[in-house]
Amino acid sequence: MPIKYELIVYWVEEDQAFVVEVPELPGCMADGSSYEEAVANAQRVIEDWIDTAQRLGRRIPEPKGRLMYA
Repeated sequence: MPIKYELIVYWVEEDQAFVVEVPELPGCMADGSSYEEAVANAQRVIEDWIDTAQRLGRRIPEPKGRLMYA
């Protein structure tokens, strides 16, 4: 499944890791020692997030693409 949700990727010096947040999926985050690893981990976490939401009968937000921040 291709990633269609916005990803926010940033480096955390303290952890020496890239962190990926998926703002449209509450609590959905991943990390990795490289940018590529972090994004790949985010893909798996997104899939798990969606699978869990489906099992619990919760709404799955439609990807909006780029989010606008105030």
